[in-house]
Amino acid sequence: MIRRLALALILICAASGAWAQCRADRVELRGDWGQLGFDVEIADSPDERSRGLMYRKSLARGAGMLFVYEHPQPVSFWMKNTLIPLDMLFLDRQGVVRRVHSDAKPRDLTPIEGGEGIFAVLEINAGLARRYGIGPGTVMRHPVFAEGPAAWPC
Repeated sequence: MIRRLALALILICAASGAWAQCRADRVELRGDWGQLGFDVEIADSPDERSRGLMYRKSLARGAGMLFVYEHPQPVSFWMKNTLIPLDMLFLDRQGVVRRVHSDAKPRDLTPIEGGEGIFAVLEINAGLARRYGIGPGTVMRHPVFAEGPAAWPC
């Protein structure tokens, strides 16, 4: 449902010339360190969020998976069948990074808590958050944040 809504918003705004730089398959991150983007797959259904990046042997450096929830909530991840070490960015409804969990270990069963009020989680290759300076306060631009007062609107 969220994916269809985001796609509809993109099509409407693309027709009017707005949001030219916002795409459903890409996120942009910005902080005092600069700006960068990742091509993303969206996981916005319970089945997609449950599977995530499990069983994959690699993830391109400029790629990630964006987990999107119906409403802000406490979230928890684990790495049971995940083969790739990951960084996890936990974001609120406005697209602000609230927490970063770095270097999640493959196949680890330890719960990784995101905290309260999490609306989206971006998983990227381990070490990239530290390398680029991504941390709490970094903002994300993506169409899923269009329904609320986004910190960095499309």
